[in-house]
Amino acid sequence: MNPTRTTAQQSPQTAALWAGTPSVRLRAALAAGADPDPALLETLVERCAAEPDFFVRDMLSWALTRLPRQAVLSRIREELGSAHPQARSQALHTLSKINDRAAWAWITDALLRDPDDETARTAWRTAVLLVPEGEEENLAGELARQLGRGDRDVRLSLSRALAGLGEAASPALERAAKSPDPETAAHARATEILRKDPRTGFDAAVEAAKRETSLGPERAATATATAAAATGTATATRTPGTTDH
Repeated sequence: MNPTRTTAQQSPQTAALWAGTPSVRLRAALAAGADPDPALLETLVERCAAEPDFFVRDMLSWALTRLPRQAVLSRIREELGSAHPQARSQALHTLSKINDRAAWAWITDALLRDPDDETARTAWRTAVLLVPEGEEENLAGELARQLGRGDRDVRLSLSRALAGLGEAASPALERAAKSPDPETAAHARATEILRKDPRTGFDAAVEAAKRETSLGPERAATATATAAAATGTATATRTPGTTDH
């Protein structure tokens, strides 16, 4: 889609949503939400699929939440099957904003496994938000199949999603921690560390998990304790008033 598209049939507000300047589009999206007009539904959905600016996209999703819910849900459901990754991702994001659990069934395994990382990340987050009571363990099992996927940001998103399922994620993480794939096993262990103690940083959890995967739980604990003791000794014996360079 061309973000500078204009036609004689467009209203000034619609034209502003397709303007070439992000600040103009942001103001237009804000105005669309402040004064909801169902006639803008199609334009707002189209802009979600084409908009390159994150802040404008978020405002577009907010504007959609201000329109009649059933009309928006019906139209957004179509976008979940779009060939364009951004259309799918932003549709999922909008569903998370609407927060209607009736949409849970629309978050298919295909979306949870979407080859586009951003779409998959949004699907994981939205699924955890909408999952019905009693389905948490099944969702955890599906999410756990993605462990070891992608770069740091993708793995962090998946860990947060699994941690958000609480104790229901524990069986799936325990199984994944026994995987013969070291990346999968380490990611599962790191996620369980985060689930039990959200204050643990992701990178620290990953390092601890890798040690445990390679050394085994007992040897990893011994190595961690030894490293901590060595650090404490070095701190205690440092000459007062000096600094490390």
